[in-house]
Amino acid sequence: EQYWGDIHTSLMVYIRDQISDQLPRDLQARVEESVCVDVDKSPRRIYPDVVVIELPEFASSSAVAVADAVIAEPTIIPIPSEHPTQRHIEIVDLNSGNRVVTAIELLSPANKPEGNGRLAYRRKQREYIEAGVSLVEIDLIRQGSFVVAIPEILVPGHCRTPYIICIRRANRQSEAELIRVPLQESLPNIAIPLRPTDADIVLQLQPLLDECYRRGRYASLDYKRSLTPELNSDDQTWTDVLLLQRSRL
Repeated sequence: EQYWGDIHTSLMVYIRDQISDQLPRDLQARVEESVCVDVDKSPRRIYPDVVVIELPEFASSSAVAVADAVIAEPTIIPIPSEHPTQRHIEIVDLNSGNRVVTAIELLSPANKPEGNGRLAYRRKQREYIEAGVSLVEIDLIRQGSFVVAIPEILVPGHCRTPYIICIRRANRQSEAELIRVPLQESLPNIAIPLRPTDADIVLQLQPLLDECYRRGRYASLDYKRSLTPELNSDDQTWTDVLLLQRSRL
């Protein structure tokens, strides 16, 4: 995870490129472009990792499907009623007047420890949900606390894996979709929600991480060094066996 800054930057671009090929013509994916959140007439800019916006100038909404992609089956978690609010929130891109449909957040170490970084992320998280933006959170960081957009106490035991993915759909605010991501399995293909009238598109994560590994030349690292945080005993044994097999190639 000490190289996460480089991987994070690459993954965001790869995610943008992969989903762009599937989007309807009147939607567009952008990386780290600020959007304006208007809460009680107090605008504030936030920066999603990847954002999908609606382009009103295009009439066609046809999408490109990904063939033969097996989608990870999420665990549906009912969300208790949150404090009601009467505020009206709009998220717009002031540069073009486009509406935000979906935000994809690839979590970083700064989002998870207690402190200002975590508080800032929690605030951004609430603003997405209250504004009616679908939120996809991809947590591939083992260090730090649980921070995705669901109360941790509601997470069932089988979903408590080293990594996790949380999807909050704008049209299903009473539930969350959790996808378990064990260390010993390939990263899953996940459904990315768009507008309620659109079919989901597919994000295939493992090929993108493989591309980060290849282009970043991470094969040169010393993978026998101890990790922080440490792996549990099962994952450590699996890792040791994998490294031993690789050393014989």
